[in-house]
Amino acid sequence: MDHARPEDWYRLQTKADGVTLIDEPFIQPFYRCNMWHIRGRDQDLLVDSGMGVVSLRDWVPLVTERALTAVASHTHFDHIGCHHEFDNRCVHRTEANLLANPTRAATLADPYVTDDIFDRLPPAPYQSATYKVKSAPATRLVDDGDVIDLGDRQFEVIHTPGHSPGGIALWEAATETLFSGDIVYDGPLIEDTYHADLIDYHRSMARLYDLPVRVVHGGHFPSYDGARHKVIISAWLAAHDV
Repeated sequence: MDHARPEDWYRLQTKADGVTLIDEPFIQPFYRCNMWHIRGRDQDLLVDSGMGVVSLRDWVPLVTERALTAVASHTHFDHIGCHHEFDNRCVHRTEANLLANPTRAATLADPYVTDDIFDRLPPAPYQSATYKVKSAPATRLVDDGDVIDLGDRQFEVIHTPGHSPGGIALWEAATETLFSGDIVYDGPLIEDTYHADLIDYHRSMARLYDLPVRVVHGGHFPSYDGARHKVIISAWLAAHDV
């Protein structure tokens, strides 16, 4: 398999409400993280930062234009790879140690990161066998109910354990927009990680069902509307009687 050029690694798609999707098109969809850049008046927000195999700061000028806070929806390898590149980093306190001290096993790079997850390999000298997330100690720990304020936009932190203990979603009530991380998206959901908990997952899904969402931007796969949100969660709850 050939290696991609760094300038080809990232793809940007402009969404509504000052939101830009950044992703890595040569990673297969199941493993491909959605990175969400959100424009604010006083600063910008980046929800998740991909695998980290190519520098976001070097190759995506959008993330360097203004002051920016990088939020980790959780600390699996595909979501925190470039967090070390940013001065301001948020994570739920239960996964702060993982962000500061990532290992291949703790971030799920082992067993998931192999050449098979790519359609084209990251730029040389990348090797899947030696891939590892870099340490990025948090500068702010967040809890359920905290608010991340961009000046003209406020995002409420919703603790969503289940996929991982410190998973969070961000809710912007003014635009009825949910950035859901990996607790819910329109694709196969992962409930069997080493630190997943099905009872927590059920509680998180039930809680998110009640939000009056207009649009959901998940950690993977395409965004979807409020009607689809209820269908996805209803089907999951029906299949998981805990």
